[in-house]
Amino acid sequence: MKNAPSAALFIRVESFFADYLQRARGASIHTVRAYRDALKLFFEFVATNKGCSVSAIDLGDMNAATVSRFLLHLETDRSNSVATRNCRRTAIRSFFKHLLRTDIVHSQQYAGALAIPAKKARHQPATYLEADEVRAILATPNTKTIRGHRDYALLLFLYNTGARVSEAAGLCWNDLQLASPRQVRLHGKGRKDRLLPLWRETADALRRLGTINHPDTQPHVFLNRHGEALNTAS
Repeated sequence: MKNAPSAALFIRVESFFADYLQRARGASIHTVRAYRDALKLFFEFVATNKGCSVSAIDLGDMNAATVSRFLLHLETDRSNSVATRNCRRTAIRSFFKHLLRTDIVHSQQYAGALAIPAKKARHQPATYLEADEVRAILATPNTKTIRGHRDYALLLFLYNTGARVSEAAGLCWNDLQLASPRQVRLHGKGRKDRLLPLWRETADALRRLGTINHPDTQPHVFLNRHGEALNTAS
């Protein structure tokens, strides 16, 4: 018996992540997470526009018109930059290539989506914050609350290390050494690690976060309100 349209889609989603990205390509955890977040946003957008649940969308929804509307939605409704829009497009494009490999019957449908070009973006000069501006940002979270202290520790960690958002979101307790010499091991793109020093203030903020988050049961440092690791779409 043939698979239902929605089941056929999600079978391919699973094979895209398990068989293609991880086994065939050997993609890094950062790539897997970025593609996961992009597809999650895409599927939620499709479901909202169809007026159904995510589980009810199917292969017929995977077409150029839907992808084009989603990319426009990123810029107009979510206020994403052109660079972010292009990154999401790259993830979706990779998924559509997988659809093309595994469902040749609908190749014309998928080819239309693959033909959507990246959008040219103007390269803006790098900017920075003055010390007073950074102090003002760090003073914003209410550190008397659990969520406020998490936000403070996250902002301080990013300022201290210059970590990418994906690196901070994926940070685990075993990446940290909070006793002297205080340091963190960040896992960057291309499986390139780097070891960076931590300020005493940063280590203290993270240590206090550890007493709240119970690192013995949750390996990730920065958690959402559900006790799960933050992701770049949060």
